Amino acid sequence: MARFAARNETELSKGEKQRNMATDSIHVEARPSALDLAPAETAVVVVDMQQGFAGTGGAWDRMGVDPTNAQATIAPIARVLTVSRAAGLSVVYLTMDLDSDRRPEPGGGAGYWTQERWTRWIAAGEPKRTVDPDCRLPAGVSESDILPELAPAPGDVIVLKSRWTGFYNTDLDAILKRRGITTLVFTGVTTSTCVEATLRDAFFRDYGCMLLADCTWEPVGNRLSRSNYEATLLLVELQYGWVSDSSALVLALGQQRTNVNAAPVV
Repeated sequence: MARFAARNETELSKGEKQRNMATDSIHVEARPSALDLAPAETAVVVVDMQQGFAGTGGAWDRMGVDPTNAQATIAPIARVLTVSRAAGLSVVYLTMDLDSDRRPEPGGGAGYWTQERWTRWIAAGEPKRTVDPDCRLPAGVSESDILPELAPAPGDVIVLKSRWTGFYNTDLDAILKRRGITTLVFTGVTTSTCVEATLRDAFFRDYGCMLLADCTWEPVGNRLSRSNYEATLLLVELQYGWVSDSSALVLALGQQRTNVNAAPVV
């Protein structure tokens, strides 16, 4: 077993202290204002990026919701995860059990989520498509599987949730507190439901919250003049935190690594 000897701050060399100062924070452009993040105190949260929600042939695809819009968020989320891990940010996945015989009931009490309500909720977004009767996930792929392009890495955390919010009846808050996390960067689906529910709960628990606009997707309200996606972004910007995008975060993390490498060692 590997052992690591801890050293007191006074034992650090001047060069090491300078490098530590360079990694203390990153400056991310956002709305309504730029935000300084401490990498060691920040976690990227990936919400419900699973086959059943965003996979071709998954449950939502079979219900007539075009998954290609959700799939457009995969590449920017993947970039964010790669750079964030390298910079020392934590990564937390929130998932739902989509494979059990019992359909999850995200609230409202027993019997609230009737087939009619489920259908109306999904259909309130994109127009229903005619689905190929052979539409299904590939053999060996489960509805609950995280999309392979966003596969967790060693050290990442996976939290199984039963409601839209990742904080309800889970260890999420305790896990974040043990890691010293104070700020959460949100990605995933859907914007106005599971992402917003978790973000609001995080805000009520005094976490700083940032939502990456190009890393989230929402089917509900897409036929309206102003969609649920836009409503959530506005609420986050005005009340619950900050709105940014993957490019701004990746740029900030890249500059942070440049500063680390450029910090002189004396």
